[in-house]
Amino acid sequence: MNQTQIFKQIASFWNNDMPFNQLLGLQIKHFDTLQSEVRFLWQDKLIGNPIQKILHGGVTASVLDLAGGVVAAANIIDQLDDLSPENIQYNLRKLSTIDLRTDFLRPGKGQEFIATARIIRSGSKVAVARMELHNEQNDHIAFGTGTYMVG
Repeated sequence: MNQTQIFKQIASFWNNDMPFNQLLGLQIKHFDTLQSEVRFLWQDKLIGNPIQKILHGGVTASVLDLAGGVVAAANIIDQLDDLSPENIQYNLRKLSTIDLRTDFLRPGKGQEFIATARIIRSGSKVAVARMELHNEQNDHIAFGTGTYMVG
């Protein structure tokens, strides 16, 4: 199995077998060693301010964390010599968020939301990603920086 196939399989697993991602409706659309994209549609259950009908800040932080985490995961896989399913699973167990900073720029309004991430640094122990959240009209809602344990 090549790296692209592995990434697709991991995205499918995280999309379909992670209850929290399903609860929020998060869908990993693409990721590789350089960048990722996660999308989700507006749902009333994601409201954080019922008067303004905007996204809850926790939803914003969660999608940014997922986008950063998957690009960090790609970098874990990229450093492996053995791409067996067992070795990939063993190494992905190390993935965890060390620090997540979220900067909210404007209210989370829209019908579809797109979180993107790009890797800033990827080492043998720690990876750092820069993430952004936009709506379907390309309004910049938030950005963040995530630091991830990868080894």
